Amino acid sequence: MVELKPLFIEGHPFTAVSVQLPKTTLLAVYNEKGYIMCGALDIGLLNEKLADRGIIAGRAVGVRTIDQLLEAPLESVTLEAEKLGIIPGTKGTDALLKMI
Repeated sequence: MVELKPLFIEGHPFTAVSVQLPKTTLLAVYNEKGYIMCGALDIGLLNEKLADRGIIAGRAVGVRTIDQLLEAPLESVTLEAEKLGIIPGTKGTDALLKMI
């Protein structure tokens, strides 16, 4: 099952996506500028192989719901996210607000 729903953080619009897969759930929250995602996100790939795309993203591990993703500290972030002041340890919602 795929669930897609609007989400507002301090009045700013985002989209939350939850994809139920066998034995795991993929979670992401995004806007037109960037996104945060569950542990399935490969930050190394984004920083190395896809660096030319300038992707702004962060990864939180051990989360199972969108609410947990929003509250969790990010375990790793892309180089482009760091340029916005998003660093490992930044809470999900705080990272998203820096993507406004």
